Amino acid sequence: MSTYMQLTPTEWETKIEYFKKAFSPCKLCPRECGADRGNNLPGICQAGNQVKIASYSLHFGEEPPISGSAGSGTIFFSGCTLKCHFCQNYPISQLNNGEFYDLDQLAGIMLYLQKKGAHNINLVSPTPHLTHFVRALYRAFKKGLYIPIVYNTSGYERVEIVKHLHHLVDIYMPDFKYSDDSLALRLSGVKNYVIHARESIIEMYRQTGDLTSDDHGIAKSGLLIRHLILPGQVKNSKDVFRTMAEDGLKSTYLSLMSQYFPAYRACDKDLNRRITPEEYREVKAYALSMGFSNGWFQDI
Repeated sequence: MSTYMQLTPTEWETKIEYFKKAFSPCKLCPRECGADRGNNLPGICQAGNQVKIASYSLHFGEEPPISGSAGSGTIFFSGCTLKCHFCQNYPISQLNNGEFYDLDQLAGIMLYLQKKGAHNINLVSPTPHLTHFVRALYRAFKKGLYIPIVYNTSGYERVEIVKHLHHLVDIYMPDFKYSDDSLALRLSGVKNYVIHARESIIEMYRQTGDLTSDDHGIAKSGLLIRHLILPGQVKNSKDVFRTMAEDGLKSTYLSLMSQYFPAYRACDKDLNRRITPEEYREVKAYALSMGFSNGWFQDI
């Protein structure tokens, strides 16, 4: 069961009001672009005044404690706070494909996924839609939602926003993409990725600690950090692990991903190839040498 079940009506009201205030002018992500979303003027993420969803389903391709045997109840939100040239979900994140839903429909999606047997509700790129989500979550909770919430994010988050997600999110699953802001700017269009990812992930860990699972191996709470190896960027990966170690995260569950393939605009940014076996072995060996023994290493 989720920690949101422990919130009092007053605590729910406080959280809902906080996210309403962050909605317009928008300051939900580190860009703090100030978009007038109340009047349906979208921000850089392309989100206006309605929640937009590309798909929802039971997903079996996540890490074992997340997907389990019955699947993760995944909701893919449209739009994204980053502009990654190599995004593998670009029709959703960059082309903004999807359909609009109201709050009752979003609450209904969560209840539907629970009824289908989902182990959790897995929010993919939810940050621009947090104001809607928190209100819909309260409605779903009052109608019987109880499974954990997974916050599946790029890592580019405002720590102040993450602090207010305490007791709403059970499992944080952020990417830690970059250790170098110049690389983040070149490949994802943001100047300040590293400090925001570090501060936010530390706060996520403060709230939930290491990943814990039930007797069936299904995640209940905790932090799981993902890192995608990029071609030609072995040093970036190593520096990410060094940064995690400096931040006291060696015990954290790490999902090292080798699944990169050229997508979207990758051909424009010297990323138009898969990683090599040598790159994979070097990154994996370094992670192990640094003491990261919890988690998963995706075979190349």
